[in-house]
Amino acid sequence: MRLSRRQLYLGAEFALLFGGGAALYNARFRGTSPIPVLIALGAGVTRQLRRSATFDRRAFWRAGALRPEAGSMALLAGASAAALTGAVAAVRPADLFELPRRHPGLWAAVMVLYPVLSVYPQELVFRAFVFDRYAPVFGDGTAMIAASAAAFGIVHIAFGSWISVLLSGAGGVLFALRYRRTGSLFAATVEHSIYGVLVFTVGLGRYFYHGAAEATLAAAAPAAARTTAAPSGDGAAAGSALSARRSWSTSAIRSWWRRIRSSSPAASWSAAPLPAGW
Repeated sequence: MRLSRRQLYLGAEFALLFGGGAALYNARFRGTSPIPVLIALGAGVTRQLRRSATFDRRAFWRAGALRPEAGSMALLAGASAAALTGAVAAVRPADLFELPRRHPGLWAAVMVLYPVLSVYPQELVFRAFVFDRYAPVFGDGTAMIAASAAAFGIVHIAFGSWISVLLSGAGGVLFALRYRRTGSLFAATVEHSIYGVLVFTVGLGRYFYHGAAEATLAAAAPAAARTTAAPSGDGAAAGSALSARRSWSTSAIRSWWRRIRSSSPAASWSAAPLPAGW
C-alpha cells in the first residue's frame, strides 16, 4: 500500500516526537523531574485535541465508562499484584514494601499526587493525542495499540533501565486497549494509576524514579571504593551491595520528595518537612 504525503509526514513526526524527544530528554535532562514537562505537554495536547475535528471531547472524562470495566480491571490488577509481589520477594526481598513500610507519609503523598500530576497528563499524550493525531498512519486497530505502547515504553528510557521500558511497554498495551474500548481517559487513568501505585508499593519504584540512574551510580562509586579497601569475601560484597541500596534509597527519596513538593500547586506542600530521619 502506497502511503500518502500526509501519512509520511505524520509517521516522521511520530518518530521524531517520541523517539527523538525521548533521546533528547535522556541526553540533556536525565535526572530531572518530568512532571513540569508532562504538565506542559498535557496542556499543549489538550489545546490541540479541543481544536481537532475528529476528537470526541467527551473522551476527556466519560466517567460512566469505568463501571462496566471495573470487574475485569480488578481481576487483572489483582493477578498482577500477586505476580509482582512474588517477583520482588524472590529477587529483591529487602525492597519488598520498602516505601510504605519505612515512609508511610511519603508513600501516601505519592499515592495522592501521582495520578493527578503524572498519570492524567501521560494519558492525554500517549492515548488521546496519539490515537487522534496518528490515526491516518496506524488506523484504530492493532497497529495503533502497538504504536501507543511503543511510544509510552521508549520514553521511559529516561529512568535508566530497560526494565522500565519493558514494563511500561506492557502497561502501554493494556492502557491503550482500555482507552480504545471505552473512549475514556478517566478509565485509562484509573487503570494506569492502579499499576503505578502497585509499582511504588511493592518495591519497584527504583525503576520509575527520575533520578534512579544517577543515584545508583553515585551510590556505587563509594561502595566500590569500600569493597577495594575491605577484605574480599562474600560478607564484604554483601555489605557493599546493601550499603549501595540504602544509599540509593536515601538520595533518591530525598530528591524525589523535594521535586514533588516544588511541582505541586498546593502552597502548603512547599513547607512540608521530609519524613523523619531523611
